Amino acid sequence: MDYQSRQNTLQQTLDTQSFDGFLVTHPPNLRYLCGYTGSNGLLLFLSGRRVFFTDGRYTEQAREEVHGARVIIARGPLLNAAAKRIARLRSAAIGFEAEYTSVAAMAEMRKLVPRGIRWQAASGVVMRQRLIKDAEELQIIGDAVQLGAAVYEEARAAIQPGIRESEVAGKLEYAARQAGADGMSFETIVAAGKRGALPHGRASVQPIPARGFVVIDSGVILRGYCSDMTRTVHVGRVSREERRWYKAVLEAQLAGVAAVVPGKTAGEVDQAARQVLRSAKLDRYFTHSTGHGVGLEIHESPRLGRKQAEMLAPGMVITIEPGIYIPGKGGIRIEDMVVVTDTGCRVLTPVTKELIEI
Repeated sequence: MDYQSRQNTLQQTLDTQSFDGFLVTHPPNLRYLCGYTGSNGLLLFLSGRRVFFTDGRYTEQAREEVHGARVIIARGPLLNAAAKRIARLRSAAIGFEAEYTSVAAMAEMRKLVPRGIRWQAASGVVMRQRLIKDAEELQIIGDAVQLGAAVYEEARAAIQPGIRESEVAGKLEYAARQAGADGMSFETIVAAGKRGALPHGRASVQPIPARGFVVIDSGVILRGYCSDMTRTVHVGRVSREERRWYKAVLEAQLAGVAAVVPGKTAGEVDQAARQVLRSAKLDRYFTHSTGHGVGLEIHESPRLGRKQAEMLAPGMVITIEPGIYIPGKGGIRIEDMVVVTDTGCRVLTPVTKELIEI
C-alpha cells in the first residue's frame, strides 16, 4: 500500500482547512494511513510531521507495520503523550475525528493542553479519502468477494429441512477460515421461514423448515478488506406468489445495479430499486436503504438511501441489496458488491441470482 501518498493527500487536506495538526484514532483509519492493525494506537499529524503512539504490547508490531511515521512507545495514556507534543506549539488549531471521540475524551483533551491550543471537531476527513479505492485495494476486495462466494456455495449445499440455521452459518464460517480469511465481516445471517422477515436475523438454533425462503447474508475479511453478499434460496416447491415476490426483488436489484453511473447520486440509485418494488406493490416491505460502501469496514460511505446526495465516482465500492420482509411469511434479499467505473459499474459478486429450489 502507498501509505506515503495517503498521508501526503491527508496533509494537503489539512493545509487547505488551516489545521496545524490532526489526531487520528479510529483503527480502520490508522490502518489506511500507516498500516497499523493493533487495537491501541494514535497517529498525530503535527507541523508537517507524523508521529505514531502505542503502548508496550505493540512495540514490535508497530515497528513492523507502521509506515511514514515515527513510532513512540508511550508509558501512560496515548492521549497524554500526544498532548505533550501538541503543547509545545502553545498556539495551534488541532483537528480530531469528531465521530469517534466521546464527550469524556473531549473533556480530557481540553485539560491536557494550554488554552492556546484549539481543538476543532472534524467529521469524515479520512473517510472521504477512503471513498475512492486504489488499484491495490480493488484487487484485495475482489479477492475477498471471490472467497466469500466460494464459502457461500459450501453453506448453500448444506441447507436441508431440519438442519439448524447455526449449523449452516458454522459450516460457512469454518470454510472461510480454512480458505484463509482473517475473519467474518459481520455475524453471519441465516434466517429461514418466518424468521426471514427479520432483516438482520442472525443464525439461530431454529431448524430450517420443510418449506420456505432462507436468507443467507455473509461476508469475509481478507487482508483487512471486507466482502458482503446476500442470496435467498427456497426449501421445497415455490408457490406462484412467492415466485412473484422473488422476481420483484430481483428486478429491483438489477435496476439498482443499472442505475450505478458516475455522477448519479446515491439517492437516485435507491430510488431506482425502490420504484420497482413500488410498482409491484411491495415497497412497504422494503424497510432499509438500497446499499452502502464497503472497504476496511463493512459499512462505509456512501449510504445508498432516500435523498442521499453523495455523488457516485469511479473507484467507489458499494452494495446493491434491496429486500422485502413480510411478517409471518418470510423475507427475500439479493445483494451484490459493485465497483463504480468510468462508464457505469462492474459487478464483483459471481454467484447466480436465479431462484434456487432445494
